[in-house]
Amino acid sequence: MATGKGLSETRLNETPGSSEASRTTLRPRPVPLGERLRNLRVAAGLTQSDLAGGRFSKEYLSQIERGKTRPTAETLEWLAARLGVDPQYLQSGVSAEDRGRVEAVLARAEALAEAHRYDEALAEHAQARAAVARTGAPELELRSLLGESWARIQQGGVQEALDVLARARELAERPEFSDVDRAAVLFRLGVCRYKLSSISTALGLLGAALDLADRSSLPCDLLRADILGWRSRCYRRQRDWQAAREDVERALELAESANDRRAAAQAYFQASLVAERQGHWLLARTYAERARDLYEELEDEANVGRLLNNLGGLNFTLGNPGRAVELLKDSFRVALETGNEPDAGHVMCSLAEVHLGTGEPVPAEAEARKALELFGDRVDYLHEIGTAQLVLGRALLEQDRLIEAEEMLAAADSSFEQLSSVSHRAAVWVAQGDLAQKRGVDPEAARHYRRAAEALQDFRF
Repeated sequence: MATGKGLSETRLNETPGSSEASRTTLRPRPVPLGERLRNLRVAAGLTQSDLAGGRFSKEYLSQIERGKTRPTAETLEWLAARLGVDPQYLQSGVSAEDRGRVEAVLARAEALAEAHRYDEALAEHAQARAAVARTGAPELELRSLLGESWARIQQGGVQEALDVLARARELAERPEFSDVDRAAVLFRLGVCRYKLSSISTALGLLGAALDLADRSSLPCDLLRADILGWRSRCYRRQRDWQAAREDVERALELAESANDRRAAAQAYFQASLVAERQGHWLLARTYAERARDLYEELEDEANVGRLLNNLGGLNFTLGNPGRAVELLKDSFRVALETGNEPDAGHVMCSLAEVHLGTGEPVPAEAEARKALELFGDRVDYLHEIGTAQLVLGRALLEQDRLIEAEEMLAAADSSFEQLSSVSHRAAVWVAQGDLAQKRGVDPEAARHYRRAAEALQDFRF
């Protein structure tokens, strides 16, 4: 209920599309250094001999202008002084002042994304796009692409994020970029695949990202913690609790050694979810409360709301439904205040489960329907949609509305089939067995129960 190799060796059908994101790769033709030098010389009314000024030969300047030779940094500074321009502008076509303005826009976009203001972050990235292209600086382009892709992922635009990351992957393969840069690209690709429920592919991408980060000599503990946290989510989806716990423990160690409160909060949140799934509910509550406290210190209301949802589920499991409802209502309020409809849908689904568990199918039905309305058609929330459909089917079943229950349980089975989630499909089959039993069709009920039992017998817990 609660609710978080080399790049060329891991090419996995990440094909660019033709969406708006693909247009971010269109860049003007960069003006070569020699052509820029000639344009500045002509604009200043100087001949090659005038510019050389007795320090260089006319022929040497001609070779620079024709791109036949590359001047040293010292020569560039001398020529820039003669022309009265910024040496960085002469070298790249962008002044230090212009580059600083671009970096400021990117920093602002990153800060907005960290504050969960993803629409505004995307607007900043769009504003910076042309300016980034004019700099001709590949490191700024990669930074922009990584930032834009993350904001799109959080907004549910996973395919658009993949389009952006296709260019980022191509760029990061250049020799001037490090293994950490390539790991950052693979990490985001792994998150995209997780969001699309391609868990095996996500695990491969995240594992490759971690290998790159681990073998790099550059500091990247927070990136490694992020990778481990998301890989832990993948293992949870596969119900490999041991691997999930090991990854989240490593993530927590990295976050604490880096003294980063946000990374620690994320790790505690994931640790709480793993402990809950393993039945260690008191430990899970302790971790969740620690994560909530850290997010409150960071004034991160969105994640505080998610933790309230998590704590609501834990309190229900620990036998305190009244407290659970209080926490869940607070969580729903926060989700609405922060404008996060999927989070609000998740809370509604949790409330529906509480009311269903306390024998109140009517409010459970209303809450499950509201959850589905809030999730809409977000493909990155297919797991949550399936859960809401299952809860709604159960609520209808408890009200003896068997035809409606049958339709909703079939929808839940379809959702979980798309996720390749055997354990969740087994839960649907049990509910379908209960439905058949209510109808008095015992052979059909037995078939559903047997199917669920056989599936779970072969499943690794």
